[in-house]
This record gives sequence, C-alpha cells and structure tokens, in this order.
Amino acid sequence: MRPARPRLPRTVWVLGFVSLLMDLSSEIYHALLPAFLTVTLGLPAVAMGAIDGVAEATASMAKLVSGRLSDRQRRRKPWILLGYGLAALSKPLFPLAASALPVMGARFVDRVGKGIRVAPRDAMIADETPSELRGRAFGLRQSLDTVGAFLAPLVAIGLMAWLAGDIRAVFWIAAIPAALSFLVAWLVLRESRAHAETGSAVAFAGFRDITPATRRLILVGFLFTLARFSEGFLILRALDIGVSATLSPLVLVVFNLAFGALAYPAGALGDRLGARPILLGGIVLLVAANLVLAQPLGIAGLIVGTLLWGAHMALTQGQFARMIADAAPERLRATSFGAFHFASGIATLVASVAAGLIWDMHGAPATFVAAAGMAAVAGVLLLVVRTGR
Repeated sequence: MRPARPRLPRTVWVLGFVSLLMDLSSEIYHALLPAFLTVTLGLPAVAMGAIDGVAEATASMAKLVSGRLSDRQRRRKPWILLGYGLAALSKPLFPLAASALPVMGARFVDRVGKGIRVAPRDAMIADETPSELRGRAFGLRQSLDTVGAFLAPLVAIGLMAWLAGDIRAVFWIAAIPAALSFLVAWLVLRESRAHAETGSAVAFAGFRDITPATRRLILVGFLFTLARFSEGFLILRALDIGVSATLSPLVLVVFNLAFGALAYPAGALGDRLGARPILLGGIVLLVAANLVLAQPLGIAGLIVGTLLWGAHMALTQGQFARMIADAAPERLRATSFGAFHFASGIATLVASVAAGLIWDMHGAPATFVAAAGMAAVAGVLLLVVRTGR
C-alpha cells in the first residue's frame, strides 16, 4: 500500500486566501496608479518610479524590524495582523489624494503594512511546512496571491467602464477586499504554540548571526532585484505604444496569467530538482523579457514580453523564499527573511528611480536593455556562489 502523500498545512491555504484578497485590492490601485499619476495628476514617469521606489524602500525597513522582532518573540500572527491592518487602512487615502505627496503617503502606509507582514508570514509558512514541501507551499501561496492580482485588472476595467472612468470612485470600492483580508487573517489564521514556546532561545541572537549561505543569497537577490523594477513600467510601455488608459490594466492580466499558472508547478519542480536550476531559468526568462520589451512593439510583442516577465516571477519568487528558509536556522528564520527583503527593497528603490530616469531621458528601449544586463550579472553570480548551508 502506497504511503499517503503529505498534505500542505492549513496555514499555507489560509495565508494564500488572505493574500488573494489583499492582492485583489492592492492590484486595482497598482493597475490604475500609472494612469492616475500621469493622466489625472499630470506627473512625469520619474514621479511614479520615485513613489514606488521610496515606498518599497521604506517597506524594506519594516521587513527588517518585524522579522527580527518576530524571531525574538517567536510570534508570527500579531505581526501579520498589524501588516494587513495597516495596508487595509491605507486604501481610503488614495482617492483622497490631489497631488504626488498624498499619493506617496498612501503608498508609504500601504507598503509599511506589507513590509511588516512579509517576513513573519514567510517564516510562518516555513515553520509549519516540512522541508520537502516548501517549494510547493511557497508556490501555492504565490499562486493564490496571483489569482487576486489576475482578477484585479479585470475588476478595475469593469469598474472604470461602469463608473465612466472615475478612478477615485474605483479606489473607494477597492478598499473592500482589503478589509476582508484583515478579517480572515484575524479570525481564521492560527499560530502553532510549539514555535511560540521557544522564544527565550533567540533573545541574544541578531543580524550578525545570519548564516554565510543566507548572506550570499541576499547578495544574489539584491542584484537580481536591480533588474526588475515595478510592473507599473509594463503599463507605461503599453501606454507608450498607444494602449488606452482604460485598457492598460490588461497588461497586468497577461502578466499574472503567466505568474499564477506557473508559480505552483515551479515550486513543485523545485522540490524535485532543487531551487537553483529553477531560479536560473527564471533569470534567463527575465533577460529574454527585457530584450523583447526593448524592441519596437506592437500588441503581440507587448503580450510576449509581458508573458515572459510573468513567467520569470513564477520561477524566482518562491524559489528565493524556499532557499532562504532552507539556509536559515529556525531561530533566525524571520530575521533572515527580513534581511533578504530589506536588501531587495533597497534594490527596488534604486531600480525604480533609475528606470524612471532612463525612461524620461532615453526612452523605453534603453530602460529594458539596462535591466537585461543587470539580470545577466545576477545569473552569473548565482552560478558561482554556494547557496547551501
């Protein structure tokens, strides 16, 4: 009789559905924000890059702190709730904004919320999941998250058509699933007592104790993130070739179709083959996506480049998380995730601001060619460094 196939823990499913609801909300804002900033408020592309970059970098500080505190307390759920709660509270600030500064403030609160929840959430998944299933676990959470991101642009387009292009009214409605996300996390998510009861073991551990393997992964992740600026630039590329502001969110539908469809299979394949070859494949796809998007585009080229961009995300995000979980000792798991996300957030700041500047000064092709070069550097580094414990 064949042994029963191990199941993914209930916690992974709950966190996946919580992520789905929050991403459904957040990605409606994300889908319409480029048009809101450049059309409604009349700001240049560099403003979008700066707002995204500053918000993500600020969130990275929150990731660093919340991961460290989560390990010290051996508690995950309170930090997860705080993060989702702040994100839900930020949503009504967007429709109230009349200039770049209030938008930056809303993004700041939203991203701080994300920063607080990410490291404890990833650590909770690693805590509750056997190592042989971690690729699947991170892939499933990412897939459910991406279902929300896939639906969001479609909902945004439908609401824009229904409300005659009133972006502010759409922003008000988009706050509803964010509130539901917080409620599900509060009422349904459970934390294992086994992890909370060992809190004293980490009282004197800190960032200096992060393992060398984790440090090398952080360096690879930093260089990789320099190559992948905000997906908002995919929407700008669509606007650049003549797609209307109302239909531009369809770019994110294409992006998330590839991302969501491949995230779980990539995680399962990583459990069988190891994370490194899957991660390398994702970096190759990012180089290809950027080179396609750098060419003179029609709609077909835009779709191909966006599909490749989504596929690279599916092959990389879960694998990075799984590799950090495997390389970090349990007592420093959230700290290690926080440090990784912190470094990636700083890289996002640099990448988003640089992409906006290059776009305004030299155009879209130069922006994507520069990103392809940086992705290739990250791939070479991954080939030569040791990432195991």
